[in-house]
Amino acid sequence: MDPTDEVASLYAAACPRLIGFLTVVGGSRADAEEVAQDAFVRLLQRWSTLREYDDPEMWLRTVAVRLLISRHRRHTVARLALPRLASRDTAAPDAVDDRLDLASAIARLPLDQRVVVVLHHLEDRPVDEIARALRLPAGTVKSRLSRARGALAPFLLDTEQLS
Repeated sequence: MDPTDEVASLYAAACPRLIGFLTVVGGSRADAEEVAQDAFVRLLQRWSTLREYDDPEMWLRTVAVRLLISRHRRHTVARLALPRLASRDTAAPDAVDDRLDLASAIARLPLDQRVVVVLHHLEDRPVDEIARALRLPAGTVKSRLSRARGALAPFLLDTEQLS
């Protein structure tokens, strides 16, 4: 198969999943689409090597997560550098609604915790696979999952009490 056809086939199969994953993790479909595109550009540049990988899509996901984290850091630095507007309300959203909005709860997590929560709980990936994909020690993945669960617990407990 022609390398261009191989990449096109991978793109058709993996891109929608990658954009969906990045949207859940990053919260913005526009950012997810740009990051996915950048990840595929990097994949294309290294295709002669990556085509031999057992799972080039996992390489693609790892690169995309790292690009998303870098993008998030740049946006955070830019946002913090701007003068804060006194009229802007920085209070937490109203706790009036007792229903659990999972996407909203996950979006409140730091990006490094969001990534592992989505991979582990929404995509059913085991800790060791996440650790390999993100090039992290398994203990780091476990501690991020633990911190994320702790942060999500108030939302989950409120919902369970309503049932």
